[in-house]
Amino acid sequence: MSLADQILAVNNDLPIRTDKPVHSGKVRSVYWLTEADSKRLIEEKGYDVAPDAPLAIMVISDRISAFDCIWHGEGGMKGVPGKGAALNAISNHWFRLFREQGLADSHILDIPHPFVWIVQKARPVMIEAICRQYITGSMWRAYSKGERDFCGIQMPEGLKKDQKLPELLITPSTKGILEGIPGVPAVDDVNVTRDNIMDNFEAFNFTKASDIEQYEKLLQEGFGVISNALAELDQVFVDTKFEFGYVNDAAGKEKLIYMDEVGTPDSSRIWDGAEYRNGNIVENSKEGFRQFLLNHFDDADILLNKDRMAERTALARDNILPASALMDLSKTYLSIAEKVIGEKIVLSDNPKTEIVEILREQYGLVD
Repeated sequence: MSLADQILAVNNDLPIRTDKPVHSGKVRSVYWLTEADSKRLIEEKGYDVAPDAPLAIMVISDRISAFDCIWHGEGGMKGVPGKGAALNAISNHWFRLFREQGLADSHILDIPHPFVWIVQKARPVMIEAICRQYITGSMWRAYSKGERDFCGIQMPEGLKKDQKLPELLITPSTKGILEGIPGVPAVDDVNVTRDNIMDNFEAFNFTKASDIEQYEKLLQEGFGVISNALAELDQVFVDTKFEFGYVNDAAGKEKLIYMDEVGTPDSSRIWDGAEYRNGNIVENSKEGFRQFLLNHFDDADILLNKDRMAERTALARDNILPASALMDLSKTYLSIAEKVIGEKIVLSDNPKTEIVEILREQYGLVD
């Protein structure tokens, strides 16, 4: 079997019973279960959710997204071998630690297969909650051009590229386009201040103003849990993105939970600790692939400039990347995942067939 066959690139064509369109994002596809199937599973499996909570099957893929585009490689490689399994394994590990250490639950109710989550519908907080422990990436680019105000936080003079910040910074941005918030442009992914959020908490989908402190607490505690665990593996947790939402438990109590994925090489920067102490940056995250793309194309501005999105989309569509670039990334994902979970990730020859079989036999979701 070729490498290309092992890659799960298309994940929106599974025969899962649903009466709604399949929602396919950059990497995951979401199948909303019928009302009857949601109710049946909640009862059969004893999930701690409201009896009428809508459930979904979320299937990850091995597609590789960077700079908001999907990339492909030589030999029909429509993704990165092992990427989906690695991302899910890492997220599962951190979500479990969060729960065990009393932080908060996540949207995941069940994990039928390494590529699959059964999730509950959450009401998302409209914030991409970004935490930074080091100054690098887009923040360094802005700082080096003289910017000192980041999301309402004044940064000191004299910081050097890649150095540890005096304290953990929360630099939130909007998730989606939010209309009618004073001082916040109605565009996706725009930086906001804590005051913006406090003054307009309902527009950001918070139930009450005091939940902002709770989200910040979960952000800092979650970052700390992952940072400490990675430090034991001599890995530096540089920065990451968290997402939050609300759900009701079986007793009808509303709670704030973690959503999406956490602490993965896709949503975070992770550096090798020994190399960092020697003054080198060795990325154990998708950032290394982003740097490859910036060096691979003559005009890096296409990848960095949001006004050139049409050119960027064409670049990703029309260029076949060297297989070696995707295989290097595969090694990065698998090796960091195996370090985090402490065991080898075994790749399936045919993940799609396995998923369908499990969902048919054990969950009754395939006709």
